[in-house]
Amino acid sequence: MGILGWIVLGLIAGAIAKAILPGRMGGGWVVTLILGVVGALLGGFLGSAIFGVGLETFWSIQTWLVAIAGSIVVLLIYGLVTRGSSTRA
Repeated sequence: MGILGWIVLGLIAGAIAKAILPGRMGGGWVVTLILGVVGALLGGFLGSAIFGVGLETFWSIQTWLVAIAGSIVVLLIYGLVTRGSSTRA
């Protein structure tokens, strides 16, 4: 899968992960989509290292599940890190 495929997969996986996770997260959609790309890469790396399941082809269901799972993990970590950083005037 080419770099454009990775980016599109990550963007869509980030949007799906944002829809799955409850509550509001800071950063907006742009940050969420960027974190989705990072999550898809992380999911592919961890999936292939731990389970032997990586990112195969764009239309493979295992590719989508691994990318969405990775995006959820990255968004959860981002939410925990930025939870206490909101400034109040």
